[in-house]
Amino acid sequence: NGHMEMAAAFDLAGFSAQDVTMTDLISGRNTLGEFDGVVVCGGFSFGDVLGAGLGWAKSILHSSHLRNEFASFFNRYNTFTLGVCNGCQMLSGLRELIDGSEHWPSFIRNKSDQFESRLVMVEVLKSNSILFSGLEGAKLPIVVAHGEGKVKFSRPTDLDELKNHEQISIRYVDNYGLAVDNYPFNPNGSQGGLTGFCNEDGRVTIMMPHPERVVRSISCSWYPDNWGEFSPWLKVFQNARHYCD
Repeated sequence: NGHMEMAAAFDLAGFSAQDVTMTDLISGRNTLGEFDGVVVCGGFSFGDVLGAGLGWAKSILHSSHLRNEFASFFNRYNTFTLGVCNGCQMLSGLRELIDGSEHWPSFIRNKSDQFESRLVMVEVLKSNSILFSGLEGAKLPIVVAHGEGKVKFSRPTDLDELKNHEQISIRYVDNYGLAVDNYPFNPNGSQGGLTGFCNEDGRVTIMMPHPERVVRSISCSWYPDNWGEFSPWLKVFQNARHYCD
């Protein structure tokens, strides 16, 4: 249910967004080879049953046709990929197909054990992500709407590897701008407030919050006068266009 807002944000940045379903890919009506970017949108796949994003990923991994389709796309070095919310969880489940993503976490049930939906604050960190170029250090409001956003690492060394290779893109902060573990500033209980990552070459970005829902300044409860019609989140989508150009 987030695909219309996502398409609008990419259209604003100069793209021609096209809605492609899994059925379209299975039937061959569309192929990923037609596109410069793939965006896996937020919004409750499979009725948002527990682990829905992971189930979505397995529907690709267990199909030789779809597995090859996605692997070929990820291996094209002139493409970008973004996964948000449910799409973040889905792309995390495709780690074995994405070079430089082996240390990404999984996303599990929120610490609160409930769906969390509201405006929160995040800090953009210096990372390899092509989408966050020029936003490093910004502390911005953003929408969260998820029930399974808590990060879980498979190995104790994963977090250090992500830090060392600048693959951590955003984290939750409190009203003092400090990284936070505490609820409600951190809506899901993720360690260090971590909520966005990229692969090693920066072409694939995953994040739990929804930048597409706050591209227009009016979507925020408050914003500075100098923002104008659009918030700094529009730059995420403009960066994607700049990369393609």
